[in-house]
Amino acid sequence: MEDKSHIMFSNLLYSCAADKQRGNEQFVHEHVFGYIMTGEVHSFNRNGAHIFKEGMIGLIRRNQLIKSVKVPRPGGDFRSINIFLEQDFLRRYAAENKLPAEPRYTGDPIIELTGDPFIKGYFDSLLPYFDNTAQMNPALAELKTREAVELLLRANPQLKNLLFDFSEPHKINLEAYMNQHYMYNVSTSQFARLTGRSLAGFKRDFEKVFSMPPGKWLQQKRLQEAYYQIHEKGRKPSDVYLDVGFENLSHFSYSFKKTFGVAPSAL
Repeated sequence: MEDKSHIMFSNLLYSCAADKQRGNEQFVHEHVFGYIMTGEVHSFNRNGAHIFKEGMIGLIRRNQLIKSVKVPRPGGDFRSINIFLEQDFLRRYAAENKLPAEPRYTGDPIIELTGDPFIKGYFDSLLPYFDNTAQMNPALAELKTREAVELLLRANPQLKNLLFDFSEPHKINLEAYMNQHYMYNVSTSQFARLTGRSLAGFKRDFEKVFSMPPGKWLQQKRLQEAYYQIHEKGRKPSDVYLDVGFENLSHFSYSFKKTFGVAPSAL
């Protein structure tokens, strides 16, 4: 295969990486049906750490925060295929098949489906499109997405409770959620959605709970955690800044020195 690190046909994504790299997206907008072809994905969410090994297939529920690192196989690369099961498509599928509205899904947000030969064959059938960059038109992409849903329901009929749960996050305890998720680098509007609030409602409730705006609190909280990781745990600033929610090292170093009066590298 040619050196193609990222190929996307509609909602079907092929990824390839020769070096260890972090995933770009920390907020999962849509359900993701994925297959790890080579290498591993190390991820962390509210339920703890997970390692998705080579050959594993799984389904990840939408509306959750996940940090992930793609790890190539020794002397090789990392490759995966992901199918994003978008809400518009699933609503149409449910209407066409006269599926009743499902109650709010409360089960495991990550479901492993490794070992099903039909699902493995489905992912194998996608490879020629990515290997030869044969353009997959929207109609064919939708057909392959429909096939994915049919195979998921065949493998486990109870997955309809996850796939067709169209409810949005309900209003939850803001203080507990933010103290658990402040290290995820997502926007204020996404935090608002995940806590079941409008953006205006989130900002209003946030100031009532923390007595400061979200942006200021997030920076303080992340810097405090960074100080602890560097000073107490002996970690390098270059290994810490992404973990605590900063986007780049220079901005992190500037903010750290402004807050603590010393550069993180000097600790």
